[in-house]
Amino acid sequence: MITKPKGTYDVLPEEVKSWTKLESTIRKICQIFNYKEIRTPIFESGQTFHRDVNDTSDMVTKETYDFKDRADRMMTLRPEGTAGTVRAFIENKMYVSALVNKLFYLGPMFRYERPQKGRNRQFSQFGIEALGSDSPYMDAEVIALGATLIKALGLKDVKVKLNTLGDKLSREAYRAVLIKYFEKYKDELCEDCLNRLEKNPLRILDCKVDRHKDFFKNAPKITEYLTDASKEHFDKVLAVLRQMNIDYEVDESLVRGLDYYSHTVFELEVNIPEFGAQNVIGAGGRYDSLVKDLDGPDTPGVGMAFGMERLLLACEMAGKKLGTPDFVHIYFIALGEEAQQVALREMQVCRIGGLYCDMDYLGRSIKAQFKSADQNRAMFTCILGDNEIKNNVINIKNNTTEEQETISLYEIYPYVLNKINSKSACASCKEKEVTE
Repeated sequence: MITKPKGTYDVLPEEVKSWTKLESTIRKICQIFNYKEIRTPIFESGQTFHRDVNDTSDMVTKETYDFKDRADRMMTLRPEGTAGTVRAFIENKMYVSALVNKLFYLGPMFRYERPQKGRNRQFSQFGIEALGSDSPYMDAEVIALGATLIKALGLKDVKVKLNTLGDKLSREAYRAVLIKYFEKYKDELCEDCLNRLEKNPLRILDCKVDRHKDFFKNAPKITEYLTDASKEHFDKVLAVLRQMNIDYEVDESLVRGLDYYSHTVFELEVNIPEFGAQNVIGAGGRYDSLVKDLDGPDTPGVGMAFGMERLLLACEMAGKKLGTPDFVHIYFIALGEEAQQVALREMQVCRIGGLYCDMDYLGRSIKAQFKSADQNRAMFTCILGDNEIKNNVINIKNNTTEEQETISLYEIYPYVLNKINSKSACASCKEKEVTE
């Protein structure tokens, strides 16, 4: 039997409604914040992600899916959404038509990492990118959008952990100090951190292997080496977060996993005990040099991303169900071949009008068809046989009130629509209409 590749998964029909509800909530929040959707290729030129030989992030050095196409060009399945969005921003000269581009994306990403609950080799990601402004208030807006989404999903106790990496001068001064400090502990550093020591010592602070060792606690803090401009930028971010009543905590060890970040970096956490020690479900930061690094104009940017699977898992563990149960407005019980043909005709009329309809295609007994109507949570059941066809009528049952009537065969659509919109329709049915 052929099976799915390790680290991938199937989203079955009964699970899809949670995904579509999550996606619709994301789109609604982005619309509220005036972010526009962008869709970029699933694979890009390898240079889009492998730009710098000094990039020591795990994603770039260990986790990308790289392959050569038939023209011997190196391609990479996108491991994250920011670089492709920035490439599209440059290639399509989006900076000409708008001073600030506020964009969001949804789609599959690929990383070769150890599969675990909520983390896969193919995963879906939602992200936003705000390109064109270096304002600290744009940093705060991006964080606020993430916090708003989490709350809109019914998750409470949202906390923002954030730090600043400062500007270029701040990082250069800090880099020199970090190298000098960690050189004293070279014998205790893991292999990855030894490689990072010369290329990007800030990434040592993000090491999952060494970060709990005693000498890490006394490592210099970047806040001690910030320029006045960098400190002012970060202070303004914190001030406006307080004004927006967004709970935050400054974490001076937070550096994020990608090397293109500058100034504000952050992670969004939710307090769900069942989630374990790792409560982070979204993260991001400012990247003022990335557009220029990809051969675009000097354009500041800030962004954020969520793993969709992590969001769904958080909702599940918090007992928050997304989406509404599946149902149909009308289930047709057709007795005989002629009745099936007529039912198909009338279903088409109702479907064009926006009603959800289905019928039995197996020629089963009337009892079995009634059972199928119940399984499909039909609001109305229409029963059609030879006598009904002869008299151009149909028997229709309101499955909420248990009332049954005989109406004209050609009045099914207006009859059901009127019932749905009238006071006689059950509260749960009206709720379905709203949520759908």
